[in-house]
Amino acid sequence: MTGPKPTLKTLLGNYPNTRALRDGVIVPTTFSFDFADVKVPNRAFKRVVRDLEFDVAELALVTFFQAKAYGKPLSLVPAVVGAGRFQHHCLVYNADRPRLSPDQLAGKRIGIRAHAQTTVTWVRGVLAQDYGVPLEKVRWVTFEDGHLAEFPDPPGFERAGAGSSMVDMLLSGEIDAAIIGTELPDDPRLQPVLPDPHAAARAWGKRNSLVPINHMVAVKTPLMHEHPDIVRELYAVLQQGKALASPPAAAGPDLTPFGIEANRHALELLLSYAYHQGLIPRLYEVEELFHDFNRATKE
Repeated sequence: MTGPKPTLKTLLGNYPNTRALRDGVIVPTTFSFDFADVKVPNRAFKRVVRDLEFDVAELALVTFFQAKAYGKPLSLVPAVVGAGRFQHHCLVYNADRPRLSPDQLAGKRIGIRAHAQTTVTWVRGVLAQDYGVPLEKVRWVTFEDGHLAEFPDPPGFERAGAGSSMVDMLLSGEIDAAIIGTELPDDPRLQPVLPDPHAAARAWGKRNSLVPINHMVAVKTPLMHEHPDIVRELYAVLQQGKALASPPAAAGPDLTPFGIEANRHALELLLSYAYHQGLIPRLYEVEELFHDFNRATKE
């Protein structure tokens, strides 16, 4: 492209695989980043999909699936930011109360931050597929709206009172369990519902040949179409940022996989979970998610 080098308004968290970009160690040649001053990126995801505020943005995958369903002009780049993580331990109960097992969850009140949260989608999928939990018989309690205004809570869901704390409600017995992701506090009273969750997660990951991933990079679709050179360099500098991050443990899985094939199994399963939980209107193929990216990078 010719003319002044464009500046892209960017939402990316401060992770090992993005730090070199945010700190200016890696400097793109065809564009510049303008990083938003946002400490917790997921708190700005509504701005990504409702206001289309960012040219480049980290985005939760289920949010992207729904954005695609509602025709938002956003396209996905197969670059995981942050890190994938196993989710089995995220469903917790209050150990001061009677032990709660997966086969007791029907009829129980379970707190979730939002109905379409990606972590919640992963955990519910595991509960239904591996533990036979009838998700429709659980009494779901949400604490905030989803990222897309077009997707409200479905009938039968309960909204916690304004200002309510999920942990406080769990400890007081107002809810029976909760799915809590990165905000899970280090409190011995909060114990996992799934037995031996870390071993179960490793076995599940091996069986499904994947690590659950939550966030990838999205780009405004017009940028994909009009400036494929920028998209190609964006992907390249994201890869460089990953290369400069601390290498994964030799025996561990890659928690920030790049490329369509490296993420295929995780995306296929998450798409299936999202579809069967009523979060998207049809079961997308993985190739559909990256049509614009493939076109931009092959030009």
